[in-house]
Amino acid sequence: MAQQRMGNINGQGCTPQAPPFPGLMTNCKTCKHSAARGCCTVMDATRDLWDKLFAEGYQADVFVDTNEGMIPAHSSVLGMASPVMKNMLRQSRSRGGCRKAISIRGVPHHAVRVFLRFLYSSCYEQEEMNQFVLHLVVLSHVFVIPTLKNVCVQQLERGLLTTENVVDVFQLAKLFDAPRLCLLCHRMIVKNFKVVSATEGWKVMKQSNPRLEKELLESVIDADTRKNERLKKLEERKIYLQLHQAMEALVHICRDGCRTIGPHDKVLKRSAAPCNFPACKGLEALVRHFAGCKNRVLGGCTHCKRMWQLLELHSRLCMQVNGCKVPLCRHFKEKLRHQNKKDEVKWKLLVSKVLEARSFSGAHLLQSMVAVRA
Repeated sequence: MAQQRMGNINGQGCTPQAPPFPGLMTNCKTCKHSAARGCCTVMDATRDLWDKLFAEGYQADVFVDTNEGMIPAHSSVLGMASPVMKNMLRQSRSRGGCRKAISIRGVPHHAVRVFLRFLYSSCYEQEEMNQFVLHLVVLSHVFVIPTLKNVCVQQLERGLLTTENVVDVFQLAKLFDAPRLCLLCHRMIVKNFKVVSATEGWKVMKQSNPRLEKELLESVIDADTRKNERLKKLEERKIYLQLHQAMEALVHICRDGCRTIGPHDKVLKRSAAPCNFPACKGLEALVRHFAGCKNRVLGGCTHCKRMWQLLELHSRLCMQVNGCKVPLCRHFKEKLRHQNKKDEVKWKLLVSKVLEARSFSGAHLLQSMVAVRA
C-alpha cells in the first residue's frame, strides 16, 4: 500500500495538481467579475474572511475619521498595506492618545469604505468603482497603494473615462505619474474639444490652472493644422490619381478603342460589357468636343485648353519614341526642345506627382480620407 502511494506521488498514478496562479483564481462572488480582470486576486474563502473581518470590525484597534463618521479598522492591516498609514499610526501612538485614529477627510464616506475594503480583500463592487473611481485614484496615490492605482487606471482606460470627467482625470494623471492615462486624456480632449470645453471640469481648470488651458488650446490648434494639411495632401493626391487614370484611359481609347464610347471610326456595340477604365466616361465628352470644336486651334475654348494640357501631359509620360496612337504625342515631344526653363520645371513637378500617385489605389485613398476625417 505504501509503495502504491509512492507510485502515485512519483507520477505513476494520479499526481496532485499544482495550486492555481494568484492572478487567475476563481471568480469573485461579491462583485461577479473574474480575477483576471483585476477584481480579486485571492481565493474565495480567504477573500470572504477578510471581507468579514473588515465589515464586522472584529477587535478593531484603530478608527478612520471621515466627514460623516468613524470606520473601525485594524492597524496591522492598514500599516502593512500602506507605508503612509504605518507612519500615521506610529505618530498617533507616540502622542499617547487613548485610541489610534487616522483622518481621511475631503472624500465621501462611502468612498473611504470602498478604499479600506480593497486594503483588506483586494475586492470592489463595479458600481462603487464607477461612482468613486476618481476618489480612489487620489486615495491610492496619497497612501501609496500601487495595486489600487493600477486598477483605477485600467478601469478609466476601459470605459470610465468620459468627456465629462476627462479634464479632471487628465490633471490627476499628470499629478500622479500615469503617462498612458495622461496620453489617452489628451487625445480625448483634442478630439472632442467642443464638448469638453463646455464641461464644468474645463471651467474649473480654466480658473485654477490657466497654463494647462493654454497648453491644451495650443494642442488643439496644432491638431487642427495637421489635420487640414493631411486633408490638403490627400485632396492633391486624389487629383494626381485622377490625372493618372485619365492618362491610362486616353491611351486605352486611342489604342484599343473603348467598347463603351467609341472610337469614332468603329461601330459602337450596345451589348458590350462596361469599360473597366473609370475615366473613360469623363473623357468621352471632352474628346468628342475637341474633335469637333472650331475654336480649338485659336485656343479660345476652355474645354479645348484642358484637352491640350492632357495631351501634353501624356507626351511627357509616354515612353514610346514612335508608334504612339495618342494624337499629337510626337508634336509635343518635339515642342519640349524649345520650352523655357520655367515651364519645364512646372511640368516636371506635375509629372513626378502623377507618377507618385501610381502607388496609391483608390481604396487606399478612400480609407486614408475616412481615417483623417474621423
